[in-house]
Amino acid sequence: MLRTFGVVLTAATLAAVALVTAAGAADSPAAPPLAPLWTPNPSPTWITSPSPSPSGTSTPTPTPTVACPPALPVTGRVTDVTATTITISYTLQFNGPPCGYDLPMRVLLFTSRDDAEKWQNSVAVSRTGMERYGQVTVDGLTPDTEYWFRFSDVEDRRDPYIIGGPTRTEPLPVCGATATIDARWGSGFVATVTVRNTGSESLDGWHVRWRWSGDERLQSVWGGVLDGASADVTVRNAPYNGTVAPGGTTTFGLLASASTVPQGITVTCGR
Repeated sequence: MLRTFGVVLTAATLAAVALVTAAGAADSPAAPPLAPLWTPNPSPTWITSPSPSPSGTSTPTPTPTVACPPALPVTGRVTDVTATTITISYTLQFNGPPCGYDLPMRVLLFTSRDDAEKWQNSVAVSRTGMERYGQVTVDGLTPDTEYWFRFSDVEDRRDPYIIGGPTRTEPLPVCGATATIDARWGSGFVATVTVRNTGSESLDGWHVRWRWSGDERLQSVWGGVLDGASADVTVRNAPYNGTVAPGGTTTFGLLASASTVPQGITVTCGR
């Protein structure tokens, strides 16, 4: 008799505790659920099932659309320019649909922003490699010309965000220069630098620049005026040889010391 009463009392107690707990839970705000990284579109897309129902009618099946993270699928910036090339470094955030593009990507160049916005009259196209982070160089361009760039993939899925530019290619050099080592010995050498006018107009004033590859140091220069004698060297024209006709040349010489005589000197020329 006492045992039965104990069972009944325990059950009643548990029921009372459950009622109190439920009441407390109703008064306490529920913890917000964690937001998933990928969330379905609140308005799912409906498609028709290929298998008809027994009544012979098709049954619509909801297919959720993936909501992509708030990040641009592809980004790019110009990292190098020459007279005929533009190099663009790119980053592909997501490899493949639905949030990204398939590699390789295409880089299209346009000569006006209006054409770039309308995806019309592209003047050059180049493909990236299969790397998600890399560089692509577009060549065959016109010197001293502005360009805008855009991205698409090989299936012509077009990036709607990036319109890079304007970026101007460099003008053609007005002169060229070459260096020849005439004599060498254990601790130095003598060289001649030839400056050529590669333009169609008279060259009025020039300079030649180069960087030493080792511990070379200039001892003297003739036919030119030394402007800086560190690892980066600049020699400008002398008063009597600064004007060079189209296709014409002039020269200057130099004496340098070095613990190891270089095999050659790579020089550039400018106005």
